[in-house]
Amino acid sequence: MFKNNIKIAWRSLKKQPFFTFLNIFGLAIGMAGGLLLGLYIYDELSHDTMFTDADRIYRINADMKFGGKAEQMAEVSAPMAGAMMNDYPEVELTTRFRGVGSVFIKEEGTRSNVREPGVTYADSTFFEMLGIKLLYGDENTALTEPNTVVMTKTAAVKHFPIDQAVGKTVLLNDRDVYTVSGIVDDMPENSFLRDRDLFLAMSGYEDSRMAEWGSHNYYTLIKLIPGASVADLEVEMQSMVGKYLIPYAQRFFPGITEQQFLDSGNYMKYSTIALTDIHLYSGRGPEFSPVSDIKNVYILGAIALILLILASVNFMNLTTAHSLKRSKEVGIRKTLGSQRSSLIGQFLTESGLIAMGSLVFAVIIAAVTMPLYNDLSGKELSIPFTNPLFWVVLLMASLALGILSGSYPAFFMSRFVAAKVLKGQGDNSIGGGRVRNILVVLQFSISVFLIMGTLTVFQQLSYIQGKDLGYAKDQVLVIQGVNSLDGNKKAFKNEVGQLSQVNTATLSSYLPTPSSRSDSSFMRKEDRSQEKAINMQQWRVDENYISTIGLSLVSGRNFDVTRYASDSTAIILNEKAVAILGETPETVLGQQFLDNFDEESLITVIGVVKDFNFESLRDEVEALALFYGTDRASNLIIKLAKGDVTRTIGDIENIWMNIAPTQPFEYYFMDDSFNTSYEAEQRLGQIFMIFTVLSIIIACLGLLGLAAFNAQKRVKEIGVRKVLGAGVGQIVYRLSMDFLKLVGLSVIIALPLGWFAMDRWLQDFSYRIDIPWWIFALSAFMAVGVALLTVSYQSIKAAIVNPVKSLRTE
Repeated sequence: MFKNNIKIAWRSLKKQPFFTFLNIFGLAIGMAGGLLLGLYIYDELSHDTMFTDADRIYRINADMKFGGKAEQMAEVSAPMAGAMMNDYPEVELTTRFRGVGSVFIKEEGTRSNVREPGVTYADSTFFEMLGIKLLYGDENTALTEPNTVVMTKTAAVKHFPIDQAVGKTVLLNDRDVYTVSGIVDDMPENSFLRDRDLFLAMSGYEDSRMAEWGSHNYYTLIKLIPGASVADLEVEMQSMVGKYLIPYAQRFFPGITEQQFLDSGNYMKYSTIALTDIHLYSGRGPEFSPVSDIKNVYILGAIALILLILASVNFMNLTTAHSLKRSKEVGIRKTLGSQRSSLIGQFLTESGLIAMGSLVFAVIIAAVTMPLYNDLSGKELSIPFTNPLFWVVLLMASLALGILSGSYPAFFMSRFVAAKVLKGQGDNSIGGGRVRNILVVLQFSISVFLIMGTLTVFQQLSYIQGKDLGYAKDQVLVIQGVNSLDGNKKAFKNEVGQLSQVNTATLSSYLPTPSSRSDSSFMRKEDRSQEKAINMQQWRVDENYISTIGLSLVSGRNFDVTRYASDSTAIILNEKAVAILGETPETVLGQQFLDNFDEESLITVIGVVKDFNFESLRDEVEALALFYGTDRASNLIIKLAKGDVTRTIGDIENIWMNIAPTQPFEYYFMDDSFNTSYEAEQRLGQIFMIFTVLSIIIACLGLLGLAAFNAQKRVKEIGVRKVLGAGVGQIVYRLSMDFLKLVGLSVIIALPLGWFAMDRWLQDFSYRIDIPWWIFALSAFMAVGVALLTVSYQSIKAAIVNPVKSLRTE
């Protein structure tokens, strides 16, 4: 019977090529979209799962409030790892990382440097913790000695043959000599170490041995013994505040107790997060590598499900609408003794055959579009053709989709009453119009919802791009690596400043776009209690910073060390810091503070700048203090005049090569760096747009098929109306209006749901748009317009047919 069902199904599909094409193509688009999104979601969910014992590895977090600032940190203090090993027997192993940023590196004895951006200090337990094996070298001893480095394969081949690397010496920043003690394979793309190429021995980093419980700079992992409860450990960890943090704080606040610390509104809470959960569930900062959000997975999963539902609904609609042509077939089969179960089997076989055909096209579509999809998603995904499990899952999912899509039509058509359909009363016996209408409403409701979501995402991104951030990011060029110029930094700045196309230039590592960040706590000179302390960002800048970045002074003055030698110990606050202090921009001038509780570092407020958004627009502006100092500046920030930018960059490079011919010249524009901060939203918007278009295509395919069937079903009615004098416009109106009513109902349902969902999404931004009325109107107009174009084609085609042919049709 199965072979017979296949043969009949094949004949039936060949007999109606137009509807077969619509069904297969509609399902193929849905499957291809689901496959691409499924690969993305799988990659997101599999982050860091490749490491040995990943299910027992956790990162320590710190939630802190002090000095009027609450923070959720992914990093903890240097001595935390040692305390965890000593105090808690359920902790089997710990390891720490401390990001360095970028360094210049070259083999000792060579001339030219290479810049490596992904550099971190790491404990020697790093390899044992994650189960990483070295390609060359011994993981048990690789990072035990100070001034040793483990390099990834990609980083190593830039300098020497990979099999000869171990034992070689390299220079970092033309200053520090390191010995290569191991070569490791490149880190997996879906791991927290993917951006790291150099691992320096933590044992050679003095800060890592300091008992500074108030400084949080170390990304700390712990591995629990098998069967240990992380929940119980978190409860026990709270005792570390009284045991370690309070004694540390008593150095600055003599006599302070844990209760006094808590009564003041301050707190410190330690917690953990599973290594495999960090990528999607952390929500902290700064992270060791860029992370995502589980919300994005939910959104993309919902879009994948929506595409499959749309494709399935299409199949149901087209199949049930086309059932009139097969009503007599069903009647004859029933008359000859066919059971309802055999009829259901026949129709499910047909839907399964269509699903398999759709799968072939879906895989081809996915494979062809994969390079574009990777550019869009920022990943390196591929279809695992050689993985048997992938094919098993894909085949099972396709069959399930085929059975699901074909189940309603199969049960629907198997209910036909043989006597009625054989008498020509098929129209009355078939029914199903109400269900088809509901399915059309569902399809277009989803399409309108996605249209509204796409418009809202892009409108928010447009708002971000156009918002007054309080600083000028256009025409600002950032030259990286000026710290490698040693004593020639200011000479380089002065020469660049003499170029005609350069307005101003400033030395600093700190930018309002992604860059260095540093927090410090300050006490008033006259009131050194913890209640009056303030915690804020501490940026080192020079006298040209405010003019180059385009900040606005509210009160006071800028740095001027040539006139005021005391400006070397002066600070400029932003308005947020002034508000936390309970002062005004005028009254705060001249007030003095202790920098990081140091009795010998008295600093004086000389000015106040207007608040500017130096963090993401997801967050409120925080307190900030600008200090004078360029000793550790790694960037030269240049405000360019309008003109030939390429030529100006060439002139700057010539100056660089005269001063530092062995150092690579690297630069970027600040507005490009700003845009990268919102790549996740930009990608979400592009994904929304692409899959919204796909959903509309699928919905229109279904509507096209229904309109064609409706016109075919009413061919005699159209002929009679034309004979009685009806015009083409009247006929098109009557044929189209039924469908447009359904689309209108879809709009009414989808717009409130779209507003609710996008309003929730916008809550993640501290600075956001109010969804404007025109987004509702445009979403409705686009849906109605697309539906009208789709239906009108078939309606006009039917309306212009010669009525004589229509009335002779049997």
